[in-house]
Amino acid sequence: MELQVTNSPFNQEQVELLNRLIPTLTDGQRTWLSGYIAAIQASATIAAPANLVQAAPTTGIAPDSAPPVSREVTVLFGSQTGNSSGLSKKLAKKLEEQGLQVTLSSMGDFKPNGLKKIENLLIIVSTHGEGEPPDNAIPLHEFLNSKRAPKLEGLRYSVLALGDTSYEFFCQTGKDFDKRLQELGGTALVPRVDCDVDFDEAAAEWMNEVLASLSSTSTGASTVTTEAVTAAVSGGESEYDRTNPFKAEVLENLNLNGRGSDRETRHIELSLEGSSLDYEPGDSLGVFPENHPRLVEELIAAMGWNADERVTVNKNGDQASVQEALLRYFEITAVTKPVVEQLAKLNPGSGLTALLADDSEFRTVMNSCDLLDLVHDYNLKGIPAGEFVAALRKIPARLYSIASSSKSFPDEVHLTVRSVRYEARGRERYGVCSVHLAERIEAGDTLPVYIQHNPNFKLPENPDTPIIMVGPGTGVAPFRSFLGEREETGAEGKTWLFYGDQHFATDFLYQTEWQRWLKDGVLTKMDVAFSRDTEQKVYVQHRMLEHSKELYQWLQEGASVYICGDEKKMAHDVHAALTTILEQEGGLSPEQASEYLTRLQHEKRYQRDVY
Repeated sequence: MELQVTNSPFNQEQVELLNRLIPTLTDGQRTWLSGYIAAIQASATIAAPANLVQAAPTTGIAPDSAPPVSREVTVLFGSQTGNSSGLSKKLAKKLEEQGLQVTLSSMGDFKPNGLKKIENLLIIVSTHGEGEPPDNAIPLHEFLNSKRAPKLEGLRYSVLALGDTSYEFFCQTGKDFDKRLQELGGTALVPRVDCDVDFDEAAAEWMNEVLASLSSTSTGASTVTTEAVTAAVSGGESEYDRTNPFKAEVLENLNLNGRGSDRETRHIELSLEGSSLDYEPGDSLGVFPENHPRLVEELIAAMGWNADERVTVNKNGDQASVQEALLRYFEITAVTKPVVEQLAKLNPGSGLTALLADDSEFRTVMNSCDLLDLVHDYNLKGIPAGEFVAALRKIPARLYSIASSSKSFPDEVHLTVRSVRYEARGRERYGVCSVHLAERIEAGDTLPVYIQHNPNFKLPENPDTPIIMVGPGTGVAPFRSFLGEREETGAEGKTWLFYGDQHFATDFLYQTEWQRWLKDGVLTKMDVAFSRDTEQKVYVQHRMLEHSKELYQWLQEGASVYICGDEKKMAHDVHAALTTILEQEGGLSPEQASEYLTRLQHEKRYQRDVY
């Protein structure tokens, strides 16, 4: 419907301008504009003396008599590694600065029955593994998809979903929440936003739209600029974070495996001196790696580019050579849907469009190919270097569980990283970060790093609480941090470590440290499983079952359980072992055992750092 002079308070010139502008606006722009106008009106009302406030001109239109929308906002986050938690805290701060009353909660701490009372709900949630909710989001996810879920016709909500486009079920948990809230009658404040691993800009835009939408319907609330939200997303106590990593000097880089081992596990010590970066046991270190030089050279040769040609590497217009851009700035080992879509547009005859239309074939390519495979298989040679790299996503940081206590090693951070190497389709393949650390980083070099706080993997507040730690392979890293912390603080609680790897003689990581802690009483009990030393493979879950009676007794005494390592198999096998122990030793049914573990998770007595 067009505006007319006769049906609006505008003159002819204003009507013509508005009729040209309004049809071109997106939904987000209209929402922002309405909030902006509301803010101007609120500001003018506050600033003007009472005797100068004039009545609105009579236009023949009845004033809006709808009651004001609630200024209470609930922010819920579901987080495995801490990204959603961090963003939620910063969003809550911005909402409070706008005069809104904010309730901030982990989904694991939120009582689902309270949903009926909420009018404004903001959800920030990541997706874990193959489309699964993070651990602390599972109870709410299950509740909403059960018959107990209430109708939510009065609810206004929005979802920010975090994910990784290199996984098949990208942002699936966020999509699940969005779909289910809509099915239950909720109305979207602003559309859901799905974020890839480089989420800062998309998160800032979503926050801006949310704030504008709430401003437009909440009396007295003002709008906020994208720049202000971006600052909030990126801010922190230290000047160094994910968007501004600290260049940490490498102090030590050692191979922990013995001679003759099939494995290579690096123990890396980094200096944080001068960074003001701080961490706690259970946190992770983000490391920005470089791609393998050989893969970069092969890709440049396959595309027929000049390695010295200059290309743009960021939105600021900064440039670098093609070789440097592919080495340090862009991901070239993973095939993601957005990248393939862009390359299909650049080379319409390549067959990539047909690949995208075949879900099964695309999944196969995504799970088994890198960009060089794609170039060979779909004859992409001929795409200009600048256009090609513009289609790529930034190289993401790799997160590693911190293997040190800052109380034991002030101004240092230690990592335990296993090198990944294998052959596929006649070519050697490399774990991007693990092989970078193993082959091309020495003492004296620097690495761009940041601290990723993880509130979902923390020692008990009570130092007398017993802890059970299950960490095969490099999954043992955070437990070196746990025990170092307990040694320094003099904690009295019992500690039990289950550790496993292939061979006792060559693969017993940090063996002398565990033995010292056992001798000193910092580590009460340790059980090991070396799967290749016996005819029948034995893993950590088998050792747990062998000690089921004592393990159950520890649980009854209030012990907290921590699992770290492989999510696809180990974590599921350990969970199944715990279920079996509860059934055998506690006489529980399978349903009761499941409820017992769910209760432990809710009480933060069952925590996992799995990948």
